[in-house]
Amino acid sequence: LAEAQALAGLGSFELDLATGKQVWSDELFRLFGLDPAEPTVTRQGILSRIHPEDQEALVRMRATLEAGTPSATDCRILLPDGSVRWVHARGEVKDHRGGLPTVVSGTVQDITERKRAEADILDTLSLLNATLDSTADGILVVDSDGRIRSFNRKFVDMWQLPESVLASGDDDEALNYVISQLKDPDPFVAKIRELYAQPEATSHDLIEFRDGRTIERHSQAQRVNGVPVGRVWSFRDITERIRLEQELAHQAFHDSLTGLANQALFRDRVTHALARAARLQTELAVLFLDLDDFKTVNDSLGHTAGDALLVAVAERLRDCLRGTDTAARLGGDEFALLIEGVGDTADVTALAERLIAALKEPFVIAGRDIVVGTSIGIAFDETHINTGQLLRNADIAMYTAKRGGKGRYEIFQREMHTAAVDRLEIQADLRRALDQRELTLEYQPIIALDTGQITGVEALVRWRHPQRGLLAPNVFIPLAEETGLISELGRQVLIEACIQGRRWQRLRPQDPPLTVSVNLSPRQLQADNLIPHIVEALTVSGLDPATLVLEITEGAMVHDTEAVVGRLASLKSLGVKLALDDFGTGYSSFSYLQRLPIDVLKIDRTFIGMIEKDDRKSILAQAIVSLAQTMDLVAVAEGVETSTQAELLGRMGCDQAQGYYLARPMAADAIDALVCGAPV
Repeated sequence: LAEAQALAGLGSFELDLATGKQVWSDELFRLFGLDPAEPTVTRQGILSRIHPEDQEALVRMRATLEAGTPSATDCRILLPDGSVRWVHARGEVKDHRGGLPTVVSGTVQDITERKRAEADILDTLSLLNATLDSTADGILVVDSDGRIRSFNRKFVDMWQLPESVLASGDDDEALNYVISQLKDPDPFVAKIRELYAQPEATSHDLIEFRDGRTIERHSQAQRVNGVPVGRVWSFRDITERIRLEQELAHQAFHDSLTGLANQALFRDRVTHALARAARLQTELAVLFLDLDDFKTVNDSLGHTAGDALLVAVAERLRDCLRGTDTAARLGGDEFALLIEGVGDTADVTALAERLIAALKEPFVIAGRDIVVGTSIGIAFDETHINTGQLLRNADIAMYTAKRGGKGRYEIFQREMHTAAVDRLEIQADLRRALDQRELTLEYQPIIALDTGQITGVEALVRWRHPQRGLLAPNVFIPLAEETGLISELGRQVLIEACIQGRRWQRLRPQDPPLTVSVNLSPRQLQADNLIPHIVEALTVSGLDPATLVLEITEGAMVHDTEAVVGRLASLKSLGVKLALDDFGTGYSSFSYLQRLPIDVLKIDRTFIGMIEKDDRKSILAQAIVSLAQTMDLVAVAEGVETSTQAELLGRMGCDQAQGYYLARPMAADAIDALVCGAPV
């Protein structure tokens, strides 16, 4: 028995309550760190080994035994080396006398290792609980009977569960409390029932709350030795993530400035609309809109004002559309509309007219009234047409409308596509022609009406296309402006014209020297590289700047007068002369003309052609000549076709003229002979 007790770390005792006699086993002595052979060991010495904090527990145990009831307690023993041993003491009544307990016996077992293990478990549980309480997920553990076994603080906060529900441990009671918070509780409950019926299953879904929150729910079986004994639920609030995802999705498919659909979303909606139209046998239309002269707003008022204008335009587009229509900003100042369920062509053209009228109304931007027009291209769906083709057709129609005078709409016709392909080919050929310097110049003499002498020449660009023959400037110059090739084209013209002009000045010195006139397009006038190009041409040729005349049309000055005046002043600072071309056909007024630093006023040919037949035209031509004289400008008449016209202009006091009657445009070598020859 003693050996068995030693192996088990188990000591025994017996106490006679009447006499106080105690019998302790040898193993019990050793548990207390005492030698059983030591005769000086007393009861009080033994009890003094009990930890002071556990003395009271031991007293309660004896009192319970003396009352006749079994009792047990854990207590600590202070060993001689200063260490602590945990023991579990258990006692019961062994004998009674007169109905009262007289002898009690029991055991004392070493449980130090168990206590250490429990302490480790408690530490681990404490760490686990702290971890669970600090996680972003709400955790709930239920057993196979649906009883709540564990949860963390995040779960309580997330579901706003009262303490009474948690204290009950009843999963059904908790469920009844939370479903009132859900937007759609039926799928939520159905999933729970499904998982309870399938203990091995895992699950993941999203839960939407009435208050706008979205919770991500995961569930998996809780296993002990591989056997499901319950279920662990985790809940994560992903409301902010969902909001960010929605915001990113919106940004990915909407224009950040106007909030309209962007090109990607618009193409997707057109693709789906075409499929619906084919299935339902309905029709749809796509409209492309391009704001007229939007660049002028950006250049004059800045990009902030331009952005504000685009936002305002988007609002007006929304106001003109139905809820089922789609408006998009494709980029820059280009917009597109998708109109489904089209009744007939008239419905769409009526919408186009409303849009044009709406966008003609002034916009108040940066404290100013700004008026912009729009050019609209319309394309209808056709059998077997795809998204790319439909959008291409609308784009072609829009550019056709813009070239036709702006502020109007065009419906796509098949011949437009042929013309567009033709323009693309010419555009590619023009780029090649510039690279290989295939463009040439002809020069039309400018004649002094009083002496008949040549005073200057106007450089006119020509393109003899290898397949298409001679192309008029009105065919390729607009293309050059649209594609940005006008800058290089203008540079080449300036250099060649200045070199030729300087050559003729050397060939025939005269006073004043022969001038060379070069036309500037509106796009050139706005370009930042214009002045460097002029300086380059003057430097390369050695031409006196005072003999270079730059011709600008009135149309180039319609928008943003202040910017134009500033650019002309910069040109004048180079020492060149400026001519206002086609005068009388634009928007000039006397006060406007006074602000422009020009030297030459060129009278448009429409006035010259009628001075023999129409007294009113003759009066207008005379008025322009008088205006030039008043402002000390040189008056030059364009398009003089007859001797009578030349004679009448001379009588009016017009200084110079050009036209087929006086001299046709000609190659440079023909000008050589004219420069050295007799008066015209």
